[in-house]
Amino acid sequence: METRTEHFECAIIGGGLAGLCLAIQLADRGVSVAVFEKGRYPFHKVCGEYISMESWPFLESLGVPLADLALPKIDSLGISSDRGFLLNHNLGMGGFGISRYSLDNSLFEIASRKGVRVVQECRVTDVQGNPADGFQIHTTAGGFTSKVVCGSYGKYTPQFVHSQETNASQADNQNYIGVKYHIQTDFPANRIELHNFRDGYCGISTVDNGWRCLCYLTTARNLLENGKDVKQMEEAVLFQNPFLKSYFQNAWFVNAQPLVISNVQFNKKQTNSNGIFLLGDAAGSITPLCGNGMSMGMRASKLLAEQVLLLFNGKQTHESALQNYHRAWNAAFGTRIRAGYHLQKLFGKSRTTDLALKALDKSPWLTSKLVALTHGEVF
Repeated sequence: METRTEHFECAIIGGGLAGLCLAIQLADRGVSVAVFEKGRYPFHKVCGEYISMESWPFLESLGVPLADLALPKIDSLGISSDRGFLLNHNLGMGGFGISRYSLDNSLFEIASRKGVRVVQECRVTDVQGNPADGFQIHTTAGGFTSKVVCGSYGKYTPQFVHSQETNASQADNQNYIGVKYHIQTDFPANRIELHNFRDGYCGISTVDNGWRCLCYLTTARNLLENGKDVKQMEEAVLFQNPFLKSYFQNAWFVNAQPLVISNVQFNKKQTNSNGIFLLGDAAGSITPLCGNGMSMGMRASKLLAEQVLLLFNGKQTHESALQNYHRAWNAAFGTRIRAGYHLQKLFGKSRTTDLALKALDKSPWLTSKLVALTHGEVF
């Protein structure tokens, strides 16, 4: 039986924040868009779920009713060392908390209403073709063709993508795991805390539903040394930080088992692969200390939408769009990424972290400057 091939002007692989935001912007300008998502909305993701206020107007412009959701506004920061020192600071611009379960589903519903073809529970198995002749997208839901393909597939590069990742030192290219719980505990709604432990750090902040998001990142080595047992690792490693020990022992866990992702690496990748535009974590998994990976993914969608629309309007070639997007991406995120890599080296090490936090406590102006580096301009 012959299956029908569907055609779209733009195909987006991955329906996370960046992919859905891009789809909505293109659909608003009359572009036919298909989004391929391996999951089914709504679903949870491993994510810190703190979004800088820089993204608030952008999300509202897409149709997300943020003002009606009574979301927690976060303007207070606490950072601890495993030796028990706690640095407190004002966040300046600050941010807000919302679960990915709620936000991604809201964007999915908006995209669907605007005519985006969102193909759920679908894996892309191959992409063939080129910008001149068009692309053929092979999926578990059938075949599709598209003039433009964008990759927003997250931290894991599909086999059909020919990666040209830059060589990084082993120290900067370690394998990490990410672990997330939703908990209920006595914790200020306007606050975000970052608690350090050996080879890792854990964030806690309030999201919707009155839940707190507790999400940590650590090396795969920590897990291996504890028999690949997450609970055992938490008690052996995370509990060395007295603040974390208290949260884990006194909180009520919404789900007993956490969400876990593995083989996470933090290195810049590329903004295109064989003519496929890349955005979000597909263009480089951003270290948490770069600040606001979600905001960066959304901003990247806006930068890319501008270039793709110029392409469809005949005002630039595909090659020019690739080059202009690359330049815009570097201009928007280069400083934040560099700052994040340097900041990361100060954390997750007992003595170094403790000394750094005590020094920052005595230099609030420097702390303010570092915080500002992790938050971008409103867009």
